[in-house]
This record gives sequence, C-alpha cells and structure tokens, in this order.
Amino acid sequence: MSIFERYLTVWVFLCIVVGVVLGQAIPAPFHWLGELEVARVNIPVGLLIWVMIIPMLLRIDFGALHEVKKHWRGIGVTLFVNWAVKPFSMALLGWLFIRQLFAPYLPADQLDSYIAGLILLAAAPCTAMVFVWSRLVNGEPLFTLSQVALNDTIMVFAFAPLVALLLGLSAIVVPWDTLLVSVVLYIVIPVLLAQAWRKWLLARGEQALQDTLHALGPISISALLLTLVLLFAFQGKAIVEQPLIILMLAVPITLQVYFNSALAYWLNRRSGEAHCVAGPSALIGASNFFELAVAAAISLFGFESGAALATVVGVLIEVPVMLSVVYIVKRSQGWYEKG
Repeated sequence: MSIFERYLTVWVFLCIVVGVVLGQAIPAPFHWLGELEVARVNIPVGLLIWVMIIPMLLRIDFGALHEVKKHWRGIGVTLFVNWAVKPFSMALLGWLFIRQLFAPYLPADQLDSYIAGLILLAAAPCTAMVFVWSRLVNGEPLFTLSQVALNDTIMVFAFAPLVALLLGLSAIVVPWDTLLVSVVLYIVIPVLLAQAWRKWLLARGEQALQDTLHALGPISISALLLTLVLLFAFQGKAIVEQPLIILMLAVPITLQVYFNSALAYWLNRRSGEAHCVAGPSALIGASNFFELAVAAAISLFGFESGAALATVVGVLIEVPVMLSVVYIVKRSQGWYEKG
C-alpha cells in the first residue's frame, strides 16, 4: 500500500475537519454547490461518486455474470440482513437510545421524529457507495453489482410498506423521483460508461486495462476524500449548532452498522462463502442509501424536523464508520479463511 492509502484514516479525519471549517468560514460557495440538485440528488457529489465507482465497474466482465449464481448463499445472507434484520434492529436501537437512555437530553417533541428518521435510514440499503467499499476489500465485482441491482429492485416494492409498518403510518410518500434519478445516476450511467471504456481498453490489450485500473486507484480515493469535505461543509452549521444531539443520534446508527455488518460477515463464514463475497456482503448489509432516506424524511416530516436531522447524521458518519468496517474486514481475512 502507498503512504496515501496506508494513512487513509488520517486523511479522512483531516477532511472532516476541513469540511466543517470551510463550511463555516466560506458558506456561500458550499451553499451554491449544495443547491445543485436534481430530485434532491446532489450533482457534484454524484459526479464524485462516479469517479469512485467507475474503477470498480471497469473490473466487471458481464460475460461472466452467470457465475454469480454460485454465490447464492452470500446473496441470501445479504437480503436477510438488509430486509429482515436491519430495519427492525434500528427500530429497537432507536427506542432504546432515543426513547429511553437519551430522552432526558433531547427535545421531547422531537423524539418520535428522530426515531422515524433512523428507521427511514435503515430501510434504504446502500447503492453507489457499496462499489467503493467492495473495491477497498477486494470484493467480487459481479456479486456486488448483482446484489446492488437486486436490492434496488426490492426497494421499489418494499420500502414504503416496510416504513409504514415500522412507523405506523397509513400512507408513506415515497420520493420516486429521487429513487429513480439515483438508480440512473449511480448505476445505469456509470455501468454503461465503464463497460464502453473497458471495451475500448481491451481492444488495446489486457495490459492497457490493468495500467488504467492502477492509475485510477489514487484518483478514486481522492474523490472519496473530496466527497467527505463537501458533505461536512454542507452540514457544518448543524454540527456546530447541535453537536450533542448529533452525537446522540450517531450512537444507534453506528451500533447498527457494526451489528449488521458483523452478522452478515459471520453468517457468510458459517455458510462457507468466500471472503471476497463475505466482505461486500457485510458492507452492503450495513450501509445506507442516505439520499433516499433524507428525501423521504423531508417529504414526510419537513426540512427542519428531527427525522431530517437524523438522516443527515447518517450521511455524516457513513464514510468514516464504513471505512472502519472495511479495515476490520481486511484485517480479519486470515481468521475468516481459517473457518
């Protein structure tokens, strides 16, 4: 690993600090960038995610897509954790921490709204960023792509009923424009671009593809760090004004990430899946589709609601916490394969 990759945790911390400071010192340009949205999907962040995920998608040979069926156990584990465990475990953690332990320190009129935001976050499995996490743990690209596509399909039908069940609401307003724009922006377009680029590179020889992938590595991680700067600059005001509330909301979200990733990782090991499948399975099982969650929270409860704030906290801790899961998955590979 290069020095740049080896000290990624340090760069992440510095980018968080830089983002918050810049967001407070020169808010105008970040406010302008934050308003560059289509269906509440931020375009600058979306383009940076392209830079992060296209190197992963370049590795995918669609001619071998049929081989994914041999990883049916990993797919089953991920679907079980995403849809049968994650939303319900978050509802439990929300009740325990927001309704019980932290209730005396939080605004009483926002407790239900905070829990609603946590549930919205947990009911939306991650899409684009999963490609980044999978690449960092040397995950199986075909498995990652097929699992993300399957989750997106299920989300179209299951998101509203699941949230309605957990929140007790009779009618959930699903932000379909956000969902569809995100799928097109984060999956369809990058896949088409990456496959066209891959075909062009392979026409020049296998070495051309490998050289390109090697060159894109640092660029991809740089885009990840710049995304962090933008996200924390966008939300710098909320961090400075409500640090304790954000910290308390971060507790159940963080515990949920570690619990679900550990459960998926362990179940894959018990079922005999390869580590290159267990890694992305654990990461898919833990991360969240925060664009959809934020949009749904705002449409249901309003921009200034506790639900919206809770989903924003999910945005803030997504990258640092998921990078820690990446680190654990990579460091535990020896233990995993002994099983």
